[in-house]
Amino acid sequence: MNDLIQLLPDAIANQIAAGEVVQRPSSALKELMENAIDAQASQVEVVIKDAGKSLIKVVDDGMGMSVTDARMSFERHATSKIKKSDDLFCIQTFGFRGEALASIAAVAQVEMRTKRASDELGTLICIDGSEVKKQEPLVCQDGTSISVKNLFFNVPARRNFLKSNPVEMRHIVDEFQRVALAYPEISFSLYQNDMRLFNLLPGKLSKRIVGIFGNAYKEQLMVCQEDTQLLRVKGYIGKPESAKKTRGEQYFFVNNRYIKSNYLHHAVSTAYEGLMASDQHPFYVLFLEIDPRHIDINVHPTKTEIKFDDDRTVYGLLRSAVKQALGAHHVMPTLDFSLDVNFTETWKNDASKKQDVQAENSYKQYNSPAFSKKDPSGWEKLFEGKPGDERLPSEEEMLAEREAASKETLTFESKANKNESNEIGLKENSETGTTFQIESRYIVTQMSSGLLIFDQQALHERVLYEKYRYQLDQSKGSSQQCLFPQQIKLSPSDFALFVDLKDELASLGFLVSVFGKDTVVINGVPADITITNEKALFEGLLEQFKHFKSELSLDRRENLARSLAKRSSIKKGTKLAQTQMESLVGQLFACQNPNYSPSGNKTFVKLDINRINSFFNHS
Repeated sequence: MNDLIQLLPDAIANQIAAGEVVQRPSSALKELMENAIDAQASQVEVVIKDAGKSLIKVVDDGMGMSVTDARMSFERHATSKIKKSDDLFCIQTFGFRGEALASIAAVAQVEMRTKRASDELGTLICIDGSEVKKQEPLVCQDGTSISVKNLFFNVPARRNFLKSNPVEMRHIVDEFQRVALAYPEISFSLYQNDMRLFNLLPGKLSKRIVGIFGNAYKEQLMVCQEDTQLLRVKGYIGKPESAKKTRGEQYFFVNNRYIKSNYLHHAVSTAYEGLMASDQHPFYVLFLEIDPRHIDINVHPTKTEIKFDDDRTVYGLLRSAVKQALGAHHVMPTLDFSLDVNFTETWKNDASKKQDVQAENSYKQYNSPAFSKKDPSGWEKLFEGKPGDERLPSEEEMLAEREAASKETLTFESKANKNESNEIGLKENSETGTTFQIESRYIVTQMSSGLLIFDQQALHERVLYEKYRYQLDQSKGSSQQCLFPQQIKLSPSDFALFVDLKDELASLGFLVSVFGKDTVVINGVPADITITNEKALFEGLLEQFKHFKSELSLDRRENLARSLAKRSSIKKGTKLAQTQMESLVGQLFACQNPNYSPSGNKTFVKLDINRINSFFNHS
């Protein structure tokens, strides 16, 4: 019987390794940019075509490589950083051309040009699916240029699983931003299909944050810094009012390497407790410096997850640093028991008012300055007639006048819009008050055997969701023109998301056109939307879409219908007229699933007469 176990050829082994390291074009870009940084580059240029499927090119002005190093960098298990096993636990760099290039070259056509400053000629290497096609000297500038063409050309199954160009471009922008944030002292530029998306000049971290996310972030940045023997924390956090429902603008760097950590994110979020809603996430870019011996970065192939040997201490120190930063910027509420904040500013220069406050503190009767007690004497003079004054009618005369007016006025109830088929049994009569609001949150209506209590926001979300879902399926959304078209500057990732959703947004009734780089103009919004701030509606829709995408597994149309329904629905605390309430209830019971909102919450509860009777002890 023949032996079954055999060694895999290098080409297949490299493809298997590529499955772990190179998951999509953004994964290849991350490896190439990190290699450029390890090569001590001061300027890195990235060129992307067809969302990285056709070309990913990274050019740096780093140290370059010799002929031998250039060839060895494409071999498996080749690196310049690890000499012995102990080095695995003291990793400070990314790898310098090691391992990742072999994986990328196994699933793409790679061309590398590299030259050291001390060499007269550089080296050109062309590799096609792990097979070296060309290696020759050439004239080129100092540094390294690597072009990755036709990614996954020899693995069609992997290429078929790639998403649309806007989605893949969003991932590329995310990876680019993470590396650029970690190294603000290095110049970075990004080109997509010959259009420049970023041109980040070297500078301070705050300048780099504004360069990536926009000038709006200038006003919300707060310095966060903490130095201890175990851990050093530095960076910026955002003000609570700028927090968003979607995660995506939270960046942790441990020893300048980007990581993902729900545990550390919880530490930051709890520091904001009481300052923002529980379902919101603050903006932050935080760098943690720790001895490499206290962490293990080899938990995940892409090294985006790490372990701390004392994670509780790191959690506590990080939370403390954020709380300190919030307090230092006067975001945390403080109490000063030596003064009364309600009266100090208004009355501090008025001696008489100071005496009033002192009287209040002495438990004496006090009247606010806006109120002055009048002398009640002589009130009967108010009813004494003066010459030429008209006599006021008596109570009997007013009652008689009302009675005569009621006889002359006849009111007929219109039943043109009356619902003939009322399955729930809503009580229909001419009595007023059968439908009313409680705390501007709940709608109560009377039915034949009790009461129905509706959650007005959940009710409206269900009505809007089914309406928008139908419009998306039929592409029949109607629009209302904006009186003043609004121009919105989007982040590169949000702009890519807009491009991806452009057709679906048009089906809903959004008339949005591109106006220059990362800028759109809103000319119209879906009809029947009462929101007057079109800019806030559009930005909120994109934000809600990203939130649902990160939390739920939904297709694009389902997500979009839910997101718009959530953002444009009547919110709790909105006062409604009785006709509005009755119309909403009628629309709800015309829905296919009136019992639950799109998020699964109940839209109404039924309180029948037997249940009401059980609350009372009837003998």
